[in-house]
Amino acid sequence: MKLVTFKQGSEYKLGIKITEGIIDIEAAQGANPDNTVPTSIMEVIQGGTESLKALQLFIEEVKHQSAYLLNDDDEITWGPCVTEPNKIICVGLNYRKHADETNAPYPEVPILFNKFNNTLTGHNCNIAIPKVTNKLDYEVELGVVIGKRAKYISQEDALDYVFGYCTVNDLSARDLQLRTPQWLLGKSCDDFSPVGPYLVSADEIDDPQNLNLTTIVNGEIRQNSNTSDMIFTVAEIISYISQHMTLEPGDLILTGTPEGVVLGYPEDKQNYLKPEDIVMVEIEKLGALTNRFVEEVIAANQKNQKKEIVKG
Repeated sequence: MKLVTFKQGSEYKLGIKITEGIIDIEAAQGANPDNTVPTSIMEVIQGGTESLKALQLFIEEVKHQSAYLLNDDDEITWGPCVTEPNKIICVGLNYRKHADETNAPYPEVPILFNKFNNTLTGHNCNIAIPKVTNKLDYEVELGVVIGKRAKYISQEDALDYVFGYCTVNDLSARDLQLRTPQWLLGKSCDDFSPVGPYLVSADEIDDPQNLNLTTIVNGEIRQNSNTSDMIFTVAEIISYISQHMTLEPGDLILTGTPEGVVLGYPEDKQNYLKPEDIVMVEIEKLGALTNRFVEEVIAANQKNQKKEIVKG
């Protein structure tokens, strides 16, 4: 099943992608009440397989009712396909060829860092390039969404704890990231984790270690790889993290990026992202996630507030 979120006013609504478009679940529920059917993405994740079963039965009832069908392009303001993860955990240097291009040794254990919910945004959303960076880079990554509480789990059982998978762009301000040994600053600016367009349930992905990944910048292919190049598999990553902290339903894990990032190019060919660039990251079976980059504009009232703070 392909789940989406879309924005109405200030709220995120649940949608289900079918061939004809996207079913607005809340609107369909208004005319076809069913208390067993969840109406938000986090409810679906929390409910696991039972929620998916209820949704599937509901979709069969309403999919021919065109009043609740939205057109992907014309009627959707996309939200992040996971809206409120308790944790966003990322893995660095997890592809062999990416480590090679950055002249880094292969890690002996997963390199973990975190991002926050302020970084989440959706498909087709504009992303402002922060004024504090001149080196904004893209990173296509396989996102893994946890579906059940996980603690001290084995590698053999790890994939049983996955709710679904999604496409992510782990945006990275390299000048900020490499300013100190800690990567956090360069990874956690606003909207630095576009996620989507779909959260695809785990039953649709036979093998997360055999998915093609691609990044296209302004029509030019920059990254073109496969998750088989991962140093640590999805199962190994989940198991490793669970030895140190409890994973909760909705937690989002970013599993690393392949070769082809701007940082990996020779210095005289490093063309970092700039306003008006359009970046599409795509993962096989999970969909293509596109964002346009724009210049950051600080509202006049924010500027005035900052001046008042300085004066004070």
